[in-house]
Amino acid sequence: MKTVGYAAHDSEKPLEPYHFERRALRDEDVSIEILYCGVCHSDLHTAENDWGWTQYPVVPGHEIVGRVLEVGSGVTKYKVGDNVAVGCMVDSCLSCDQCHHGEEQFCREGMVGTYSGQDRISGELTQGGYSKHIVVREEFVLSVPEGLDLAKCAPILCAGITTYSPLRTWNVGPGSRVGVIGLGGLGHMAIKIAAAMGANVTAISRSDKKKQQVLSYGAKDLLVSSDEAAMQAHANQFDVIINTIPVKHDFTPYIPLLDIDGTQVLVGQVGELAESNSVPLLMGRRRVAGSLIGGIAQTQEILDFCALHNILPEVEMIKMDQINDAFDKLKQGDMASRFVIDMSSLEV
Repeated sequence: MKTVGYAAHDSEKPLEPYHFERRALRDEDVSIEILYCGVCHSDLHTAENDWGWTQYPVVPGHEIVGRVLEVGSGVTKYKVGDNVAVGCMVDSCLSCDQCHHGEEQFCREGMVGTYSGQDRISGELTQGGYSKHIVVREEFVLSVPEGLDLAKCAPILCAGITTYSPLRTWNVGPGSRVGVIGLGGLGHMAIKIAAAMGANVTAISRSDKKKQQVLSYGAKDLLVSSDEAAMQAHANQFDVIINTIPVKHDFTPYIPLLDIDGTQVLVGQVGELAESNSVPLLMGRRRVAGSLIGGIAQTQEILDFCALHNILPEVEMIKMDQINDAFDKLKQGDMASRFVIDMSSLEV
């Protein structure tokens, strides 16, 4: 299938139109017309090779919502016309212990990323959702529940599952005390999801200028991290802290906020950590952990959860040719919403 997208060809140049071919349909494949694609900070990092493993050309995008165009002869779950979604993975071995546990993101042979990955059969580079079409094996296609706004739900496929998974792993529920550091695309979803789980949620930010926003998302309060007295007053007050800051930073000042056996989960930063101090860990049997997206079953679970609780990301709709401006705004930080590309704006 011939299609078109926007691709980065090296780390220094802006994204530009790119014509390429999707693979021919295999028996287990679903061909999808992409309607909307969210813009993730990972897209920017990959386009600019910040992590050192980008393979060019790369078409970013792993928050994909679309409609089924065609299915392979072995597909049983989907039919032409179904509203579907694709997240951060498009394949794995499906036979190792982690895949059997529904943790395909930790596949022992390595998951295949939606973009800048390597097709397990052909070896071709995978290309993502900044395009008109995508072909994905059935096991990695998700159903969009009735009631979810197709134009707004795309960020659930990364920002949603990235924050939902650690909340589930650390058993957040009614009465849990949850802090959320960073109030961008990941942070605002963490607040909404944790609040819907029944947790008492406190947003943590460098200033209080977003206080009304976070209260509207379901947070009970906003803690200003630059206020030393306020930070001391909140010592031992949290069971779980979701840290969504996407760049290298010192996470040590947040550790004393945790109660005994509390956990700070890093979900935003990828790469070298700032030097830390073990004292606040030792003195409270506290932990700093990491979490990477979630499995396919859990990703379907968060889509269903958001539909049930009427949770939608805060989004700003853009056209495909505005992607480089959107990347510039991401670099500046301080985004309280998620860009979503209307793929009808991309000319074939």
